[in-house]
Amino acid sequence: MTSLTFGQEKRVVSIIDSTKTPELVLIQEFTVKSPIDSVWNAYTTKKGWENWAVPLAEVDLKVGGTIKTNYNKDGQIGDSTTIVTHIINYVPKRLLTIQAEITDNFPEFMKEDAKDFYNVIYFAELKNGYTNVQSFGIGYKNNPKYLSLMNYFIPANEKTLMNLIAYLEKE
Repeated sequence: MTSLTFGQEKRVVSIIDSTKTPELVLIQEFTVKSPIDSVWNAYTTKKGWENWAVPLAEVDLKVGGTIKTNYNKDGQIGDSTTIVTHIINYVPKRLLTIQAEITDNFPEFMKEDAKDFYNVIYFAELKNGYTNVQSFGIGYKNNPKYLSLMNYFIPANEKTLMNLIAYLEKE
């Protein structure tokens, strides 16, 4: 198991784990001083997404629903820069399983493995108004191409999660 921590504040811990499966699992975890309702809403509502992650979002929270996001503030949901993430299942305020559509913007080797990628996110209510979030990115292959890709994704994800923490703790 390899542990990689990025960023100055080290509020988000990232681990690449290859001990439980032949594939790699990207585990990213943080604890935030925010009630679980606020954390859940940040992940499952249009307002939530637009306050910490992207300028444009559309959320249809149901099994088989989608989270559609767009980093282009001048774009629109549904254009070619929209990221579509499918909601596989969820347990309110406990669990969210999602699967992003792999588009032409992704490397060719990921397109071949698109059906294998999932993100399983656990939410745990802690004492004194804190919430713990654990995200498990599964489906990455244990080879140099994926390790290189993960070295890109880890700091990018951590930066986005730091935006989430800042948003939630400011509320």
